[in-house]
Amino acid sequence: MIKFLRIKNLATIEDIEIEFNDGFSILTGETGTGKSIIIDGIRMVIGEKGTADMIRTGERKTTAEAIFYINLGNGQEKDLPVENTNELFIQRTISENGVGKSYLNGVLTPIRKIKEFSQDLVDIYGQNDHVFLRQTEYHLDYLDYYANLFDKRTSLLQTARELRKLFKEKIELEEKEREREKRLDFLNFQIKEIEKAQLKPHEEEELIQERDILKNAEKIHVLVEDALNISYNQEISLFSLLSKLQNKIDALKDFDKTFEEMSGATGQFSIAVKEFSDFLVQFEEKHLVSPERLEILEGRLSEIEHLKRKYGNSTSEILSYLDKAKDEYLTLSMSQEKLSELEQKMKQEFSKYVGKAEELSRLRKTAAQQLERLIEKEIYHLGMKKARFQIHIESSILTLDTMDNIKDRGIDHVEFLISPNPGEEVKPLHKIASGGELSRIMLALKTIGKVTEKGKALIFDEIDSGIGGKTAESVARKLKELSGYHQVICITHLPQIASFSTHHYKIEKIIKKGRTFTVIKKLNFNERIHEIARLTAGSHITETSLKNAKEILLHNLGLTQQDKSSKKSV
Repeated sequence: MIKFLRIKNLATIEDIEIEFNDGFSILTGETGTGKSIIIDGIRMVIGEKGTADMIRTGERKTTAEAIFYINLGNGQEKDLPVENTNELFIQRTISENGVGKSYLNGVLTPIRKIKEFSQDLVDIYGQNDHVFLRQTEYHLDYLDYYANLFDKRTSLLQTARELRKLFKEKIELEEKEREREKRLDFLNFQIKEIEKAQLKPHEEEELIQERDILKNAEKIHVLVEDALNISYNQEISLFSLLSKLQNKIDALKDFDKTFEEMSGATGQFSIAVKEFSDFLVQFEEKHLVSPERLEILEGRLSEIEHLKRKYGNSTSEILSYLDKAKDEYLTLSMSQEKLSELEQKMKQEFSKYVGKAEELSRLRKTAAQQLERLIEKEIYHLGMKKARFQIHIESSILTLDTMDNIKDRGIDHVEFLISPNPGEEVKPLHKIASGGELSRIMLALKTIGKVTEKGKALIFDEIDSGIGGKTAESVARKLKELSGYHQVICITHLPQIASFSTHHYKIEKIIKKGRTFTVIKKLNFNERIHEIARLTAGSHITETSLKNAKEILLHNLGLTQQDKSSKKSV
């Protein structure tokens, strides 16, 4: 439950603090005084979307903070960051540039986490929440929520997605199969064409290099001959001169042992020159002028260029294309086998889906019968004493021919039906129920199952719109009953509902120095009489209306005149 709420600089609110109690609390006030802004502040605290345009004019940020009481040991503290304390503090700020920050027990916390925690703390029901009753897709969701079937729905969803994935693969494979023979012939031609060429990686670069050498063979021959003459062939070549130098050094060794080392170095030079000369000879023999070889190279390069135009920009790319073509050829060659395997796998997955969907459908139908009785009981106490409520479930027939009936939520279409009056057939709720009837049915749906949860703050923002008289009194009694299990906070314009509350807060709008301020006050008994009289008679409050308001308040609170005289506030 909410123990304390503080809101700063939100719309017309400058700074207000509210201490809430358990039980049934009512917020009333003239239209436009800012009642719903209080709820907006609570929505901010629990992580709903906030924007910079909510900030009070002239201020730089808005802040909303609340202290929640947690029922330790009752399961409500599960997953909440509470340690040996019954209190949880949440703060939310939004700055003028739209940046928001949220804090949990004083620690900066992602807003996503705040929203997760708040699901166990607060439920807010707006005056338009019954709109979901007009949209049949929500009927199935509510039934599954009531029957606690969302885990089974998640499992079914995973199977449905896997089945659709397999079906898509099958369609794609069947489309390929239709073109299979043509594609196989084409791939076979391409593979043979490339394999016949017997390409090697980087072969083109090597061939171009060799061709360039052959085209310059005459010039290369002259350069090689000159190099051979310098290094070896001539009488005064490097090799000949090194031999003579070797003889001189050998003669000097007899006079100084130091020349022995020089003799070895000179020998190494001679060997290097000889090896270089041998390389020149081999190079020249390898690259002799050969028009025939040049013609072969040009032909080979022309063949590679032809393949490049079709399969890639280099020999490496052509060979990569060859590998892909072989893989596709193999896949297509085995497509019948793969298609058979895929169909078998689809049958297995389809069987799993059918089993899960039919189990889910059975559970829904059993839960629907229970829920029908509960809703009829609830709306009976809300003034719809002769109404009949039914949950119609239509299940589709599943076949593996199409994915149209493979739904993430199963095979069932669920729709709420009602007969508000005796003798009338049940008809779709969204077509025949009035706004007041929808409000009461919505309240019944919202309250079913809340008894087992316990300890939440349930906030109703003018859900009594469109009702009055005895119906309003029935709704008030239901809210009062609900407050035995939860903290109930309700914004209302109806005196019937306001007079049943344990705690009554009045919201007013005042103007100071040209600025508008929203203020809130908890009313004592006498102040409540005046407020209920205002709700009943409007601005023209008379002694009679005050007397009537007092009687209503005493009756609905179960008080006597003696109780009243000893009660300072309620």
